[in-house]
Amino acid sequence: MGLWHLSKRFFGSLNPLPIRAQDVSWAHAQLLDGEQALWDRMRRQDRRHSLAVAHRVDEALGADAPREVLAAALLHDVGKLDSNLGPFYRVAATAAAKVAGHDMADPWASTSGVTRRIGLYLLHPQIGADHLRMAGSHALTVAWAEEHHNEPDGGSVPEPYATVLREADDD
Repeated sequence: MGLWHLSKRFFGSLNPLPIRAQDVSWAHAQLLDGEQALWDRMRRQDRRHSLAVAHRVDEALGADAPREVLAAALLHDVGKLDSNLGPFYRVAATAAAKVAGHDMADPWASTSGVTRRIGLYLLHPQIGADHLRMAGSHALTVAWAEEHHNEPDGGSVPEPYATVLREADDD
């Protein structure tokens, strides 16, 4: 992820305004009951980001946008729930991953305190996939949560959905 993307996400996360009711209704219409419960638990900034991603996916695919693809856009960051990190610690986690590498996520997650929470934040793709499996999500929704930070080639999400989701998330 580029510096522009990260800066935009950070400053967007500071927006104190509530999410519009019609956006919440639209999101709920795309989600299964268990998925709705997860989405409702996400931090406001993550729900706001996921709505933007899902709207871009919906616009790109039009009437052909399957529910599970829109759910993937809405829930790709659901694993961040477990870290319970706010915007400033998320910056620290991202910087730590750049310096120490993502290899440190597992060791950090097995510690305690802020270091554990940073490790959990870095593991959010795997954690989110687990949450979605337990919620009964479609395999494509689970796969995108797990693979959304992977290299473009070799994932299990079929084209063109993988490309549309990747481009929508890289605002």
